[in-house]
Formats: sequence, C-alpha cells, structure tokens
Amino acid sequence: MTIHIGAQPGDIAETVLLPGDPYRAKWAAETFLSDVALVNEVRGMLGYTGTWNGHKVTIQGSGMGMPSLSIYVNELIKDYGAKTLIRIGSCGAMQDSVAVRDVILAMTASSLSTPSRGILRELNYAPCADWSLLQAAVKAAENKGVATHVGGIYSSDVFYDERPDLNEQMVRHGVLGVEMEAAELYILAARHKCRALAVLTVSDHLITGEALPSDQRETSFGDMVEIALNAAFT
Repeated sequence: MTIHIGAQPGDIAETVLLPGDPYRAKWAAETFLSDVALVNEVRGMLGYTGTWNGHKVTIQGSGMGMPSLSIYVNELIKDYGAKTLIRIGSCGAMQDSVAVRDVILAMTASSLSTPSRGILRELNYAPCADWSLLQAAVKAAENKGVATHVGGIYSSDVFYDERPDLNEQMVRHGVLGVEMEAAELYILAARHKCRALAVLTVSDHLITGEALPSDQRETSFGDMVEIALNAAFT
C-alpha cells in the first residue's frame, strides 16, 4: 500500500490505463475487462484490475491535472512496478480538421509547466510518446475504422483558460487538441524507462463550440479504450 493507493502487492498489473475520472475507470473496467476486482478506493480514486484477452490490466483513475496524475503515476511505477501506462481521456480539438468523437494519439505534449519542472530546471524538455505504443495504436485505430489524428497536443495547467493569444498560436502551429495530463505522464515514463501514450477522445471543439452531450460520452469513449488495450498488447 502507498499513501494514495490501497492496493496490495500483486494487485496492480504492469499495464495500467489511466482515465482522469474514477467513474470512467469503473465503467471501462466493467465494460472491457473480465474477472474484475476493485483494488483501490482511497480518496474515491477508484482502481480496478482484471484481464483482457488473457492479459492482466489495471484501470486506475488519475484525477484532474498534472499534479494529481503525477502522484498516481509515481506510486504505480515505483511501488507497484507498472511498465506501460496509457492515458485514456477526453480533450478539446484545436484544428478544423479534427471533429468531435475523433481520436487523437498524442505524439508529443507541449506545456507551460509541469510538476517535473523543478527537476528539469532550465531545460525545455520535449515529452513524447513511446514509439512502439504509438505505432500499435495507429494500427489498432485503422483496424477499427476510427477517425484518428496523430501529432502534438497541449497539456494545460488550467481548465478555465484566459489566454486566447496562446490558443491562437497553438492553432497556428498545428496543435491538435488540449487536455491536462499527458505531458507529465510522458516525462515520468521517460525518467523511469517506462512506456507511455495518451489516447484521447475529442469531447468538445474550441473553434466550433460543439460538444458531446454527457449521455453520449461513455459510448463514444469505447473506441479509445479498445485502441489503448490493443496497443498495449501488440
């Protein structure tokens, strides 16, 4: 057990999917895994372990934002031996070519700052996905016929953003979407020699204002979970 994860030794798989929302972790585990067991409920941040096609998988909520994700990923790697960590979450589209319900595979993740900034200091580190996971996710998306985009995203420190000038520059420079966790995940994975990827479903569009109704979000997120699982075990 750790401060934030109540799982016992052996409860956590080497492959962990990381939705921000703990109830999305519950839904994904019950929908896609077999022999599911609740392994963590400390602070309501639910985690489940089960099997997918015979492979042991943990789906652990990571909370909202990079500071929260950093806590769970550090403990998952250092104390439970996680080796492959895939964020499954929502994002906002920043390009006209990206539509609501599309999937974004984050090759890189830009940010203004991350919890790792104190370690990296003056280095402008460029966090990126694991190539083997990214390659496998692209193939899995193609096999499912899912509209998918591969490229750079932006991991924001804030949800209620008041920097239209920054958004304009990100759109200009081809950033596909915005979310709040992937940059720190990629940095931690690099530091600890693990594999990481962010597979993101577009839930809203910063340019058009379109957004998925809440009752449609779960069903639209199913493709993302299947892509992540296939990528992890290819």
